[in-house]
Amino acid sequence: MTTAAEIMTPRPRCIGVNDSLRIAATVMANLDVGSLPICGEDSRLKGMLTDRDIVVRAVAMGLDPETTPAGALAQGKPVTVAADDDVRVALDLMREHQVRRLPVIEDHLLVGIVSQADIALSLSASATGKTVEEISR
Repeated sequence: MTTAAEIMTPRPRCIGVNDSLRIAATVMANLDVGSLPICGEDSRLKGMLTDRDIVVRAVAMGLDPETTPAGALAQGKPVTVAADDDVRVALDLMREHQVRRLPVIEDHLLVGIVSQADIALSLSASATGKTVEEISR
């Protein structure tokens, strides 16, 4: 059995719930990523923030990126997978919720992210293709 922890990208950079969207966008640009986990002051995952969220849900709606906190865009409970869950559980969650990045949790703390790229590097081409197709519907 391959676990989520075995294929994840470890130690993801979080953006704080009170950090501005401008700070989040700068971190994304510096790291060359399109998504960041939003973490609270307790270091627990509060949500996920994408570059699309910043543009479509904030800037296009007239929110000020300098003063709008990242936490304002965190909606509902984030979909997560446990570090020791089989990778098939992660794939099923990604398909079911149509997410491209899945936070990995261990002892209630964020320890990694499973992304489509992690899947592509770890699974067969046919399994990767099927997963990407189902996530993108």
